[in-house]
Amino acid sequence: MDLSTSYLGLKLKNPLMPGASPLVDNFDNVRRLEDAGAAAIVMHSLFAEQIEGNQTAVNRHIERWQDNFAEATSFFPHSDDYPLGPDEYLGQIAKLKKATSLPVIASLNGTNVGSWTDYARQIQQAGADAIELNTYFLATSRTMTAADIENRVVSIVVSVRGSVNLPIAVKLSPFYSSFAHLAGRLEQAGADGIVMFNRFFQPEIDLENLEVIPKLDLSTSEDLRLRLRWLGLLRDQVKLSLACSGGIHFPSDVAKALLAGADVAQVTTELLTRGPQRLADLLKGLTEFMAAQEYESVSQMIGALSLRNCPDPEAYERGNYLRILQLWKE
Repeated sequence: MDLSTSYLGLKLKNPLMPGASPLVDNFDNVRRLEDAGAAAIVMHSLFAEQIEGNQTAVNRHIERWQDNFAEATSFFPHSDDYPLGPDEYLGQIAKLKKATSLPVIASLNGTNVGSWTDYARQIQQAGADAIELNTYFLATSRTMTAADIENRVVSIVVSVRGSVNLPIAVKLSPFYSSFAHLAGRLEQAGADGIVMFNRFFQPEIDLENLEVIPKLDLSTSEDLRLRLRWLGLLRDQVKLSLACSGGIHFPSDVAKALLAGADVAQVTTELLTRGPQRLADLLKGLTEFMAAQEYESVSQMIGALSLRNCPDPEAYERGNYLRILQLWKE
């Protein structure tokens, strides 16, 4: 049985890898992940604000609210809250390359083109095998249009592509007016892959203290369904590598992601809560599924139920919406 796959031009032994998280900051965890079968290592994100040492955006938001309530300053991390600074991050790449034989994918998080995009060149020089661009951005101004948001993401990719020869994956949220159109623009701009999706962490209101507080909710398998839809819709429209991120908890989730069109599946919550060895369980379950369904290779599975190949294409489109509502019974 052939579990190998290709992602961002990298030949991987299987389609499973840890998603971006602090988990791989610990070299013991990295070795355990490799022993459990990880196909690559994805580092946690380094933020543009760290690289540029520019607090303009942070100060703008803090000053906006500082006369209203002092707690606003707690919304933003201090410089010493970040696990690794820019120089340490580069050193971490080099150390990971020595500690493991796996491809190392660095992660950059930024919302505007700036001097931070030149840092991609230093990441390449440090030995990373690819870069994942996490474009986590929430448009809160009524003057910003959907086109403005798309152009911002595309311009970041163009800037980074101009700095490096490394493969580039773009991690996106699902909240774009025409996600498939944006994917096509990113492909034209030089991206090699898309990671679907990052998650917007929503604030919570503390009624006892009357505060707006950050809250982290880990993913569940229910989060997978949105990824499956867009994996299936995009698989036949772009040549980009596709990664599923979010909602991978069981072997069945891995199988679904591949069948919809993912080249790889990134696992985060399961590894954070159950440890690196969980990756081996997922791989074992995947091989058992493949044997039961008589798949000889992962490549046979990828996109087998995409929009073009699905026996009922309307399952991805409006027809599914209509049927679900009509079939509902109390």
